[in-house]
Amino acid sequence: MKLKANVLLAAIAGACSTSAVAQSSVTLYGLVDTGFEYINHLTPGDHSVFRMTPGNLAGSRWGIRGVEDLGSNLKGVFVLESGFESDTGRSSQGGRLFGRSAYVGLQGPWGSLLLGRQTNALYGIAGDVDPMGIMARYSLLANDGAFVGRADNTVKYVGKFGGLQATAMYSFGAESGTVNGSEVPGNSKLGREYGANFTYTTGPFSIAAAYDELNTGTTTVNPDATARRAALASTYAFQKAKVYLGYRWAKAYDGALLPGAPVAGNQRSNLWWTGVRWEVTQPLQVSAAVYYQDFADTKADPWMFAVNADYSFSKRTDAYLSVGYTKNRNGSNLGLGGGSFGFGTVLAGANQFGTTIGLRHRF
Repeated sequence: MKLKANVLLAAIAGACSTSAVAQSSVTLYGLVDTGFEYINHLTPGDHSVFRMTPGNLAGSRWGIRGVEDLGSNLKGVFVLESGFESDTGRSSQGGRLFGRSAYVGLQGPWGSLLLGRQTNALYGIAGDVDPMGIMARYSLLANDGAFVGRADNTVKYVGKFGGLQATAMYSFGAESGTVNGSEVPGNSKLGREYGANFTYTTGPFSIAAAYDELNTGTTTVNPDATARRAALASTYAFQKAKVYLGYRWAKAYDGALLPGAPVAGNQRSNLWWTGVRWEVTQPLQVSAAVYYQDFADTKADPWMFAVNADYSFSKRTDAYLSVGYTKNRNGSNLGLGGGSFGFGTVLAGANQFGTTIGLRHRF
């Protein structure tokens, strides 16, 4: 039996090797991020906890990407990327096998045309404009999960023109797991998501903008429910530091909901943030950020503060220490995330403190 297993493994390895030779390249890659967190005032019950936590600076993942030279400056490309919880081994993104990305496309001098499960337009700029890095546990992510949005059934165009990069995307059904809410015959708007973004860089200065519109309705509940978001942000790089400034507008229509909106009729929000990244020494980088969200016509407007120190042992392995604090007012309930998006993870009106320490390795 053992001999048969070895023969099978050898055959698979040989097939992969042949495939890699036939194509320009096929690459296996990944990242594992695991640590410990202390956090207080968690719901339910207003308790604190010390626990092992995955994905404190970046979500753990493994993936395969490939490129084939088709000639005439044309390439075939694909990416299959799976997210997982490194403390338990469970799949992330709702249990999908390739929940982070699953797409195929063509790439040429004119840009890239990609088909499949992909990130939305907000996600396309978030990693470059959030001083904490959008996937950090204490970051822009806690304030609005749409900044890490992914959409099923998506066609996307990405073009680079000198210092300008532009993206446009359209999803026929952003969340295929929604019953009667995605790719429904006779009602094409259900689950529809579309957006665009651009980033322009010249010297040390960069500016980015994005727009995203998502229909969250179903055939039985609020079929017109829609959330719209627009973001504008910029960065400026000095010799050892980079400063960040950003703004996001959001509004929900026809029964759609914004995370953290305290009153059903007040589904409008303005989110501001600023921060800095500083290279203290070659292996040590420190980041700090402040986030403030204003919900229209209410006084339930929370603040969030975050600091992170990241020490690199090598290009592939680093250790980190993060500290976060949310200040809630008049019934707002912004938490640091607690393993999910921030709102609702802390008791209404309570402040929250958290800290993580951990290790990250890339391969």
